[in-house]
Amino acid sequence: MDLDLTDRHALVCGASQGIGRACAIELALLGASVTVLARHADALRQLVHDLPRANAAQQHDFLVGDAADTDGLRRAAHGLVAERPVHILVNNTGGPPPGPVHGAQIEAFVAAYRMHLIANHVLAEEVIPGMQAAGYGRIVNIISTSVKEPIAGLGVSNTTRWAVASWAKTLATELAPFGITVNNVLPGSTNTQRIEHIVATRAEKSGVSIAEAQQAMEAEVPARRFAEPAETAAAVAFLASPAAAYINGINLPVDGGRTRSL
Repeated sequence: MDLDLTDRHALVCGASQGIGRACAIELALLGASVTVLARHADALRQLVHDLPRANAAQQHDFLVGDAADTDGLRRAAHGLVAERPVHILVNNTGGPPPGPVHGAQIEAFVAAYRMHLIANHVLAEEVIPGMQAAGYGRIVNIISTSVKEPIAGLGVSNTTRWAVASWAKTLATELAPFGITVNNVLPGSTNTQRIEHIVATRAEKSGVSIAEAQQAMEAEVPARRFAEPAETAAAVAFLASPAAAYINGINLPVDGGRTRSL
């Protein structure tokens, strides 16, 4: 199985923590040069220092950008690809705050679309020409299992994730002739700051302790535990590899079996 990413350049968003950080590490382990993107330069600088180096050709770097700042994000990505093409794009941004869809403010939808759908599109538009020139491209979007089954209490998030999935499926069809694949990875509950926020919100609303709320959520997962970020990152790294060249336009749950639909 060909998992070698030597001489490939990956741009990983939301990489300062959680799943994004884990993706950067896994791609580096497979030999890719990795540019990590997030808002906080200090965290990114430390990550670049810590990233594995599997071969002498790897050149890791960081890029400061904010998914909420469309123009700034575009400028940052444009400057990056002017220096070296990106062959692997991992779109990953923190999810919208919890809450029901009924009563959600219009501004919440606009903000979520900007940080997810629009940010993904802006980055993809910047990196696709380099992928086409190389005859190799992998766009992997970190979304949510809500693409298959809406999650209670995540109204704005559910809505936005479906929009991203539809965008990705359309793009996958358009880019396939150029050797570029577009896929979505759907994490279940994962040990990140976001799940801590969701657990705390559920505990407060239910009038139970945080530990009890977490135990109830874990009981919904056949694996009876939350995922570790590296487990989701392993799926992302595979989809980014040459071995996954004929896998295109899919939604891949990494959720311990929680999603009940086929």
